[in-house]
Amino acid sequence: MMNSGTLQAHAEDSARSVADLPSPRVQAHAANLTELPDGTLACVWFGGSMEGRSDISVFMSRLAPGSAQWSAPVQLSNDPERSEQNPILCVMPRGELWLLHTAQTSGHQDTSVVRRRISRDNGLSWGPTEDLAGAPAGTFVRQPIQIQADGSWLLPIFRCKPVPGKAWDGSLDDSAVLRSSDQGDSWQLIEVPGSLGCVHMNIVPASNLADGHLLAFFRSRWADHVYSTRSKDGGLTWQAPIATSLPNNNSSIQALRLQDGRLAMIFNASSAANATERRESLYDDLDDHASTAATTETAQDTLPSRQSFWGAPRAPLTLALSEDDGQTWPWQRHLETGDGWCMSNNSEQRLNREYSYPSITQTADGALHLAYTVFRQHIRHARVMPDWVKQNA
Repeated sequence: MMNSGTLQAHAEDSARSVADLPSPRVQAHAANLTELPDGTLACVWFGGSMEGRSDISVFMSRLAPGSAQWSAPVQLSNDPERSEQNPILCVMPRGELWLLHTAQTSGHQDTSVVRRRISRDNGLSWGPTEDLAGAPAGTFVRQPIQIQADGSWLLPIFRCKPVPGKAWDGSLDDSAVLRSSDQGDSWQLIEVPGSLGCVHMNIVPASNLADGHLLAFFRSRWADHVYSTRSKDGGLTWQAPIATSLPNNNSSIQALRLQDGRLAMIFNASSAANATERRESLYDDLDDHASTAATTETAQDTLPSRQSFWGAPRAPLTLALSEDDGQTWPWQRHLETGDGWCMSNNSEQRLNREYSYPSITQTADGALHLAYTVFRQHIRHARVMPDWVKQNA
């Protein structure tokens, strides 16, 4: 295990280098990578004792150009009453760096608000924390803002809604897009029709289609498949999501349009079909999760037709390439393998064994940089070239 945060060649694969980022807390999860204008790689994630607890905060580490050493993490949030999760970094057109993250009470994602901090020096210092206007309670984020050619901004969101009389479990979550045409001063809500159960919407430009066409991928609460949708008008309207050929285990994915026009996606090649156990919810480790739900009996006619599936293995972690705009993914290669056991989020006793919540970016030299959770104990950074996927795929 490489706890120093220094990039080293993988012992069994000289074409892949990896580094485990320094982790200041017992739990680390939900990494997001971005390249800053000066070539620095920045990684943000959340850390604390356990997801959902109020000691969960956002951290950031940096890898300077030419360096092999990730910096000591810096804490970027500190709300003593809320669990601060799902951070993302967005490099904005005027040179600002935005940090967005969620903040919720305990395991109740329906109480979440989206918060923002702005840096004007590439993340060396930050302005005050503020709630993002236009994002009502229950809004969650995971993927970065897409900047459009017409100057508009598209922020994909998903909305966390509890079943009446029950604690939130994800069964009624759906997706939407917040669109801004005034540099983020105001936001228009755009629905994604038929998106029940589709979350973590990840927007990418669709290179093989006309200008203004967009493609997006989703995580599935049903733990069946990665889903996709398209927009033909720059994100003003969206088609209903449809299942792709890729499996999904109700865990995060991320896709990227490469410099050569291909698509890359990092995901868990697993689904409910691979599960031997099932969790009640994501937060069933928390003592107060079920007890704070409404005690009234849930009416039969308010129950959803499908229930979110929790507990499908969060492994292997796989990198895939597509040359036909996501219609097929013929080249796939595992970055990490294991049993992916995720029936507990307990990092203090090292129970969890997931490789999950990946992020992907490409630097000017063509290399892919990947960051992901390892056993909810630390974040790992890996570097490969795109065609590494085709070797022994």
